[in-house]
Amino acid sequence: MKRNACWLVLVVLLGIAYPSQNPGAVFLMIWPAARPTAMGGAFTALADDASAIYYNPGGLAFLEETHVTLMHANWLPGLYPGMYYEYAAGTHQIRNQGSFGLNVIYLTTGETEVINERGEYLGRYTTFDVSPGVAYGFPVLPNLGAGFGAKFIYSFLVPGWVFDVMPELGLKGGTGITWALDFGLLYKPWRFLNLGVSLANIGANISYTSSGESDPLPRTLRLSAAYFPVRSKHFRVAVVPEVSKILVGMFYDPEGTKSFNQELQAEWRDAWKTLAFEGTFKADPLALSARLGYFEDLTGARGGIVVEREGSSPEHVSLWDALTRKGLGKVSKVGLCFGGGIEYARFKLDISIDQLIYDFGTQNYKFSFSYQF
Repeated sequence: MKRNACWLVLVVLLGIAYPSQNPGAVFLMIWPAARPTAMGGAFTALADDASAIYYNPGGLAFLEETHVTLMHANWLPGLYPGMYYEYAAGTHQIRNQGSFGLNVIYLTTGETEVINERGEYLGRYTTFDVSPGVAYGFPVLPNLGAGFGAKFIYSFLVPGWVFDVMPELGLKGGTGITWALDFGLLYKPWRFLNLGVSLANIGANISYTSSGESDPLPRTLRLSAAYFPVRSKHFRVAVVPEVSKILVGMFYDPEGTKSFNQELQAEWRDAWKTLAFEGTFKADPLALSARLGYFEDLTGARGGIVVEREGSSPEHVSLWDALTRKGLGKVSKVGLCFGGGIEYARFKLDISIDQLIYDFGTQNYKFSFSYQF
C-alpha cells in the first residue's frame, strides 16, 4: 500500500499518551471552530456560542435564542494535502430551562492508493472519521450551569478488502464504532470571572472490526478560568488560562522506579497548557475581535518555547522554564495561535491560524461562520 494517510495524523497527535496505551479516535482531540482555535483551545470557561457543545456543555445553560456555527479547515496540508476537517453545531434555547444542542465532527485524510510489493495498483479508498452528538445544558443556579452530551463515533481507517488482497500489511486498521459521554460545569461567581470544568469522551473503547484491536478513547479533563479586566458596553478583554489532561496512560511506570512526586511532575508536564487573550470592540451593529493563544504540549512536541543549542536537536520547553532557567539555548519559535473575528448584526465570521505549534512546515487556517436567530 502506498500510504495510509490516517496514521500520519496519529504521528502528530499521539505524543500526548504514554506508550502503555495510545488513544483511538484521536480526531476528537482536534479543536473545532475558529474562535477557540485562535485561543489555543482555551474555551472551557467561555463556552458562549454553539461550540460549547464540544468544549463545555455547561455553557449551554447561558445561551439565548438559537445559534448555528459552521467551520471548514484544510487541516495540516503540510502533513498530507488531502485532509480536511468540518464542524457544524446548533443550539436552541428552551424557555428558562437552558439550551439543547446538536453537532457533528468530520475528518477525512483523503484518498489512499493501494499498491502491492510488486508495484501493482489494486485500488484506492478514502479514510474518514465522523461523530454526531447531542447535548443539553441547564441552569442549576442563576450563575451555575451544568450540561452533558452524548456522541456516536465512527472511524473508517482501512476497508476489509485491503486486508484480503494484502494480508502481509499487518495494519491495525478496520472500522471502529463506539459511543461516549461529555459533562461540564460553568460557574460565574462574579461579573469579572468565569470558572469552567469539563470531562469529555467518557465511553467504551473503540474496536476495529477488521483486526480486533481495541483502544481507549481520548478521555479528557479540562480546567479553565476566564478573567475579564475590562468589560464595558463597547470593550471586553478576556484572559483565559486553561489546562487539559488526556486521561489515558496516566501514572505509567512499568519499572516502578518513580516516586509519587515524580509521577505527578510527569503528569503535569504531559498536560496541555494554554494562556489566551481575546479583545472585542463593539459598536452596534458591528463588532471586531482579536485573539491570541500561547499553547504547549511538551510530550507531543507541539508549541511551547522551541530552543536550539549548537550540536543538539531543537527542544520544546515550557514557558516557565524559559523564564526561570538559564542556558536553555536560543529561542527559535514560540507556540502561538492567533486570529480574529468580525460580527455584523447577527452574522459572524471568524478565522484562526495555529500552524506555529507544529514543527513541520504547513499552513493551517480555520474559518467559522455563525448566525444567531
